Amino acid sequence: LKTMHSSLRRTLVTVATQAHFRISRTYSSGIKYSILSLNAKAVHSFKWRQLSSGAEISAEKEQVTVVIEPATTKPDPPVLDNDMTPRQIVDYLNKHIVGQQDAKRAIAIAMRNRWRRMRLQQPLRDEVIPKNILMIGPTGVGKTEVARRLAKLAGAPFIKVEATKYTEVGFHGKDVDTIIKDLVEVAITLQRNKMREQLKEEVAAAVENRILDILAGDAAQSSTRESFRSLLREGALDDRTIEVDLPVGNQQRGGGDGKGGIQLGDFIVKMGDGMGLGGPKTQTKRLKIGACRPLLEDAEAERLISTETVERDALKNAEENGIVFIDEIDKIVDSHSYGADASAEGVQRDLLPLIEGCSIATKHGNVKTDHMLFVCSGAFHSCKPSDLLAELQGRLPIRVEMKALTENDLYLILTVPESNLIRQQVALLSTEGMEVSFADEAVREVARVAAEVNATVENIGARRLHTVLERIMDEVSFTADDYAGGRTFAVSAAYVRERVSSMLVKSDLSKYIL
Repeated sequence: LKTMHSSLRRTLVTVATQAHFRISRTYSSGIKYSILSLNAKAVHSFKWRQLSSGAEISAEKEQVTVVIEPATTKPDPPVLDNDMTPRQIVDYLNKHIVGQQDAKRAIAIAMRNRWRRMRLQQPLRDEVIPKNILMIGPTGVGKTEVARRLAKLAGAPFIKVEATKYTEVGFHGKDVDTIIKDLVEVAITLQRNKMREQLKEEVAAAVENRILDILAGDAAQSSTRESFRSLLREGALDDRTIEVDLPVGNQQRGGGDGKGGIQLGDFIVKMGDGMGLGGPKTQTKRLKIGACRPLLEDAEAERLISTETVERDALKNAEENGIVFIDEIDKIVDSHSYGADASAEGVQRDLLPLIEGCSIATKHGNVKTDHMLFVCSGAFHSCKPSDLLAELQGRLPIRVEMKALTENDLYLILTVPESNLIRQQVALLSTEGMEVSFADEAVREVARVAAEVNATVENIGARRLHTVLERIMDEVSFTADDYAGGRTFAVSAAYVRERVSSMLVKSDLSKYIL
């Protein structure tokens, strides 16, 4: 559609999408356009809509031939947008996470193996299953940070969950099937945004023409429309108020309570569509052009995007490329319990078929988990990884030991990452017109204090840096307005010791207080 002439640009609206067709349109002038691999089981109805008004050529007056025939090629399987090599992935993670090279390498290899698998031919592609990962390490060493960065890097459906949120089937609460249902919702949102990005130009052109129709009218001359078009693109008309018809409420399908299955509202909508009652309701509103343009773009994008196509592609993407990160998995291990616990061993048993591969029923369709990648992590303070069910251990074959942070690691965390804590403090106070500088000795003193408190009180890893740094900058942040006007405040090692001295004394006494 993007390659069509502006005066003949059209949009095909189809119903019921499942098989593949090639649709071509030929004008009497000899111009022919074709759409390949359009998904449609039966094209019950279609129409061509002219997106640009005032065109010199009237397509409606031409003789038009429309041909619908089966396509000769099948659609390619969903391919990951991210094709970074393992070394590139590790380099990216090094910008944000200090140390833990074993965990970074395991994640990088697993991500690349998914890219490699999608380039295999059938039936070998279906036989290659992902190698799930278990990350073990104390709190505050970067397990959750790896998940956060992986979500931005994946380019695929990704969800991070806490194992303690789920209960055994039969008890009140969420069961583990909700994980996959939530992943499907993430995949649908990802696919919808991707398709909206592809239709961005068509949507912008349609909205612009619709606003011009309101401003200039349908019978306006081309020169008048072009004058309004120039003013509209320059933003000179953003404050002008117009009347537009906007959809009432949320017209998006596929919402719900996240529990899966077909809800009553979805059933009523589907029945209404089948009886011809499913058209969107509109309401006339008076809005400024700058305010109504995003609303019109949303409505136009929803009109162009087929819900069935979004759901089908999203389900396939979730099955082939989905990544599930299960944090705090050690909290569902209770080796010393003498009673029933709805959030312990029963949840492990429910996770077994999920990680091994099964089919989960959602309101968008059945989803297979055979090729989803599962990454589990836990501190394992009060238990050991061997306390997990033996079957669950076997389904997490790659085990990564994450090391506790040393004083030097804490210093690197304060200096190496692109958005380190020191840089954040300096940037925050610069908004007050205050310049703050940290001497290298001061940064090393912060790392030393954090390591000492971790050793004497409780080892919470890099999170201790937040506590120490906030204690140091408390007075400066409170009186920052006194330094406005470009005055500089230098943080020295002596100032750090002065601010945290009371905290160190309290930390020594705290272990003797009941």
